[in-house]
Amino acid sequence: MSAPIRRRKTSSLIVLGIVALALLTMPFWAGSYNLRLATNVLLWVGLALSWNVVCGYAGYISFGHIAFFGIGAYVTAILMQPGVGWNFFATLPVGAVVAAVIALAVGFPTLRLRGAYFAIATWAMAEGVRELATVASITGGSGGLVLPVKSDDTFFYWCMLAATAGAYLVCFLLLERSRFGYKVKAVRDNEPAARAQGINANLVKNQAFILSAVIPAVLGGINAYWITFINPDSSLNTILTDQLVVMVLVGGLGHIWGPVIGGTVLYLAQQQFVVLFGDSTAYIVLVGALVVLVVLFLPDGLVSLLPGSRRLNLIRRFIRPRATTTTGSS
Repeated sequence: MSAPIRRRKTSSLIVLGIVALALLTMPFWAGSYNLRLATNVLLWVGLALSWNVVCGYAGYISFGHIAFFGIGAYVTAILMQPGVGWNFFATLPVGAVVAAVIALAVGFPTLRLRGAYFAIATWAMAEGVRELATVASITGGSGGLVLPVKSDDTFFYWCMLAATAGAYLVCFLLLERSRFGYKVKAVRDNEPAARAQGINANLVKNQAFILSAVIPAVLGGINAYWITFINPDSSLNTILTDQLVVMVLVGGLGHIWGPVIGGTVLYLAQQQFVVLFGDSTAYIVLVGALVVLVVLFLPDGLVSLLPGSRRLNLIRRFIRPRATTTTGSS
């Protein structure tokens, strides 16, 4: 291993260690506001990770991904109602299983198609789930459901940290360090060639879609218990999917660090703009400008600016010769 590679890996480990230490000790030094802010950042990072699985790795655009978030939220809320009385932690795997079953039911027929068909199918799924939640009595209809109150921000921070860190670890091991990940990328890049190599493309795509559905379902259950009240507008709003799309595109589509960077940067920017300007209008303008700049100059997202990335090296090579030429001419 060359010295630059060793230095790069050492630097990455140091940064990861600092981030891990900050996250693990945050409840002991951060105030209540910062702890809630960090919990929301972890929530959006986890959701962005899940969308990156289906779009960045599998190559399918989902416009209804927030449906799985809402499914997890409603399963937890329903099972924790006074007449049922389930333990909070017992509701999370149930929500994950329900989301997985629905993902299989939707993905099995639609993942055989390419282009806009899958996107339209997922959008229709999200709208269907939202309409069902609006009219069904078990979901509380448009009035929503109230959950038992637990006033402990530290508890929900640990829950969200565990869920998001677990999601990142699963995505990293399955999509970056396993045969399954290579199969998913092979199907994404050239499905006929992958089939010719003996890969069951339909099975691989459905497995990736199910993985992308389980993560938001767990996060939705945690969030429902945290905010203590859910309704179709708060948990099944398709606008939330649009935010996921922007976060992943800005951070870096198809990169394991892309959703982490995009989710963190954009959520913190949104909160800062709300504090400064009192509404989200300025934030929307910022996001629009940022998306245009990323598409034009950083098509791989902000992740391409990380040390050791290929694009950053190209930028350095472009800058250095010009600096040398300018110095020589003077």
